[in-house]
Amino acid sequence: MRTAILKSPGGLDELYITEQPIPVAGPGQVLVRIKASSLNYHDLLVVKGQIPVADGRVPMSDGAGVVEAIGEGVTRFKAGDNIVSTFFPDWHDGVPASSKLRTLPGDRSDGFATEYVAMPEEAFTLAPQGYTHAEAATLTCAGVTAWRALMVEARIKPGDWVLTQGTGGVSIFALQFAKAAGARVIATSSSDEKLAKLQEMGADAVINYRSTPEWGKAVKSLTGNRGVDVVIEVGGPATLKQSIKACINGGHISVIGFVGGSKGNFSPMAILGPQLTLKGIFVGSRAHQEDMIMAIEANGIKPVVDRSFPLEVISDAFDYQISQKHFGKIALDI
Repeated sequence: MRTAILKSPGGLDELYITEQPIPVAGPGQVLVRIKASSLNYHDLLVVKGQIPVADGRVPMSDGAGVVEAIGEGVTRFKAGDNIVSTFFPDWHDGVPASSKLRTLPGDRSDGFATEYVAMPEEAFTLAPQGYTHAEAATLTCAGVTAWRALMVEARIKPGDWVLTQGTGGVSIFALQFAKAAGARVIATSSSDEKLAKLQEMGADAVINYRSTPEWGKAVKSLTGNRGVDVVIEVGGPATLKQSIKACINGGHISVIGFVGGSKGNFSPMAILGPQLTLKGIFVGSRAHQEDMIMAIEANGIKPVVDRSFPLEVISDAFDYQISQKHFGKIALDI
């Protein structure tokens, strides 16, 4: 079977396509023919060597495909089922205890840049009905992250204001989930063309953060000086100051990423007065994923897949991600 591996110390020129034997499903495991994966910022950090991994690691945290065979004792799935991986295979439900986060495909264990995997049945859920494999593969990290941020932690309700940043997978899923829940959305981007697409998807207002550096104030103005209830914070220290300014007193900021860099100064005083909640979000549990998929099927939500790349040119897929030309998710066709 074709498998991509990452040689230490990492870098796009250290990704290689190899031939490996097809695994066998053991007791409690399913053998899955992987059909698609999708790129996340976390995967980029891994392949660039910014998150050190074992030499020869198979990258990619997201995987979707078809059950080829089941091992002894498997009850969740049968051969022919379309399934999708979970980000933390050991985090089934409840709080994110460290014991539940020890396994992370594409990082602490081998991931889904391969044609076949044999893994415990608990590491997967059924894919949404009517989804392509590429669409299903967008859910594991980006979809669950947005779902948990809005529906589990912030508990948004109809009429709330939600602020999203950029046009990556998490932010677009957040727009879709927020609108399905009856919330209002303000979206930011540095591209007027992308802002127009966000409006077509239902964003109630948009802001170009390049031409409006003080976009926190602009958000307040758009909400009648009220502020937003929830911010999907993906920029990190580079955007957090404006996110705080954009919030209503008692608002919630879901801190998800740091695509703008991880270094910066932050004073707790900025959140004490308005009594804001900052909640770190690192994807979610299998139960979160199953709840999200039920909502997806009930509302007919489809992810935005910008472009797919064959596994053989996985480095080109990451180059495209680095270019930031994409709108939504980038997929791998395996």
